[in-house]
Amino acid sequence: MNNSAWTHDTLFCHLSSGQIAELIRTAEGSVCYAGPGIQKGPALAMPEVSRRIGPELLTVSLDFDENVMRMGYGDVEAVRMLRDAGIAINNAAGLRSALIIVDGEGYTFTPTPLYLEAESGNETSRNAIRLSPEQVAEALARLSPAAKAIAVGQATDPIEKARIINLPVEVGSVQVDEVLFEQVDASLKEAPPMKFDLARQVRVFEPYLQYVELSLTGAAIQRHRLAIPANIQKLGGGKDLEGRLRTTFDLIEKGGKFSSQPLESALNEIRKDFTPSLGKDHGRVVLKSAKPYLLERLEEFRNKLKAHQKEVGEKLQKHLDDSRQQIVDYYLPRVVGSPPDALLGQSLSGKPTEKGARQWLNAALDRVYPSAESLIQVMNLEVRFKDVTFETLNRKDFLASIKIAFPGVDWDRAYEEFRAAGESKDDG
Repeated sequence: MNNSAWTHDTLFCHLSSGQIAELIRTAEGSVCYAGPGIQKGPALAMPEVSRRIGPELLTVSLDFDENVMRMGYGDVEAVRMLRDAGIAINNAAGLRSALIIVDGEGYTFTPTPLYLEAESGNETSRNAIRLSPEQVAEALARLSPAAKAIAVGQATDPIEKARIINLPVEVGSVQVDEVLFEQVDASLKEAPPMKFDLARQVRVFEPYLQYVELSLTGAAIQRHRLAIPANIQKLGGGKDLEGRLRTTFDLIEKGGKFSSQPLESALNEIRKDFTPSLGKDHGRVVLKSAKPYLLERLEEFRNKLKAHQKEVGEKLQKHLDDSRQQIVDYYLPRVVGSPPDALLGQSLSGKPTEKGARQWLNAALDRVYPSAESLIQVMNLEVRFKDVTFETLNRKDFLASIKIAFPGVDWDRAYEEFRAAGESKDDG
């Protein structure tokens, strides 16, 4: 063979998709390829050889499954090329080792899942083992009936030929038909895999970071305000409830025992300690190494939240009743001293009593005053984790943002790996 990659007689060697394609193009008698999938380079070489020696002398066995394609072991377009060229493809489910045999010279090799890493072009990256002639013959015989026929045809010794004939086929001979091909092709079109170089870039940072959102819902009952009815507002007032009572009334005093402010402050401390912000366009992130501690603090927070909800549920109605009584007591002298027309219009005596004034105030408040049951919702801490994406990682300010957020981490090294993962040549 003319290519320098094949001029040395070593047991361990390096095989890239490009070198496999070059090896296939040297074929004069037969080609056998087996593996979880096949990349475009080797697939492009096979029709050229097929036109020269005939498609029946090329055998291909693949685990033709969409998950194999998603891992980057092969390319569905490469399979389409082979089918269009009339090259039969056996469906070898679960096959993960790979094999290439050309004119009796064979190698077993470890294919690269491009989703995880780029295919190496370094000759010192030894991913293949050269097979002996006996191993080549046995591999062909056990791969498929078509490959076995090639092995039998290549055997010159009658005893060896008889031995090959008696070897069982292990991988199988069910072909990738039109139905299976269209099924896998349609699945990949409906949900296309991420480009492998982008997927690898994301995987650089996946072990380090996760985006996280923490939100407290249903606890902030102190934010509920009561709109004072207009006919009560007209009565005027002094300064003794001025902090809470104008046109609206704070049902819960800020900082009171029913307020969620202490809980919100505690949650903000957790955010500050474990989930620094990368800026408004990036959100908050947590180091995966610190995530167990974050989850522990959040569990402690949930226990506080449960205790708070229990206390609120037991005592809020009395607090609301007392609060309502404050409003009635505040306005009662004003109603008695200067009855509003709305009350005078309903008074038989023409001069409302204190009892009547109290009833009038309570009736007005009945229309707007809530019950404890209507205020108390399910108090809940919502925690959402999201993995990093290529779009967020590739923003110009990303590296600067994480350096500020986590100054003790060597992000330059990780970022160099991130860039290198996207600089590979054609993954096919």
